[in-house]
Amino acid sequence: MVAGNVITVRDIDPGDKSWIRREAEHHGISMEEYVRRLIGERRKLSEGRRKPSAVFRRYFGPEHGVELSLPRSHGYRSAAFAEDGEA
Repeated sequence: MVAGNVITVRDIDPGDKSWIRREAEHHGISMEEYVRRLIGERRKLSEGRRKPSAVFRRYFGPEHGVELSLPRSHGYRSAAFAEDGEA
């Protein structure tokens, strides 16, 4: 084992530690290995999540027949002032 790959976690809730111990025993592996697998699974889930913009591009856009244009003024309309004497 390389020293750079070591992590120490302190103050683990006793209930969580007991749960890890039981789960590791159930799977026939060490607590360390069980935690490594948990971390790996969570990382894969996290990396597999798509950003909303990626999902949007998957279903919309020019390649899917949807051409969306951005508004030019973003809701801003210039004010018009009446000349003196006009109402």
